[in-house]
Amino acid sequence: MADAKRDADPIVIKKYANRRLYNTATSSYVTLEHLAQMVRDGVDFQVFDAKSGEDITRQVLTHIIVEEENKGENMLPLGFLRQLISLYGDSVQAMVPGYLEQSMKAFAGNQDQIREMMEQTFSAAAGAGGNPLKALEDMTRQNLAIFETAMKSFSPFAAAPSPSASGGVKPAEAANEDDMDAMREQLNKLQKQLDKMSKKG
Repeated sequence: MADAKRDADPIVIKKYANRRLYNTATSSYVTLEHLAQMVRDGVDFQVFDAKSGEDITRQVLTHIIVEEENKGENMLPLGFLRQLISLYGDSVQAMVPGYLEQSMKAFAGNQDQIREMMEQTFSAAAGAGGNPLKALEDMTRQNLAIFETAMKSFSPFAAAPSPSASGGVKPAEAANEDDMDAMREQLNKLQKQLDKMSKKG
């Protein structure tokens, strides 16, 4: 059902100067909370500035995340946020969105399994006397490992310059080329890991 909604044409949301959001499909004003629920329901939408026509969907989605975090529903670890901020302006910035998206897809592939596991473990917890969260924690660690691997791959220190045959440091261009080769190799390894994790999910 959610896939069918995503395949349909995105609903157009217009944002006016007074910050009000207008849903053109329902001819009604909506709030960020409404848009957040649309995301949860798998309803695709695009937000445009009513005056300039600029696509501001990314900014609005980011605003929704900020609002959710302000409610105390903290989901983004401080270390992740700092690392993400440090990548803005970095030479690998262009590669970050694709790998973060793949990481989230791998995690999303396990969502149904996580929900089913939670139902089974919590319903059996009372009489079993064991730790109902162990299996869930294992899966969480597995998914977090994907994110950690992805972020490590983008670290500017992931590949250090290699010494030349004479024992000195290679010229900057050669060192940069070696760094890029090492980064490509790391990204390929990450891709294989993500594919493997997705198949398991």
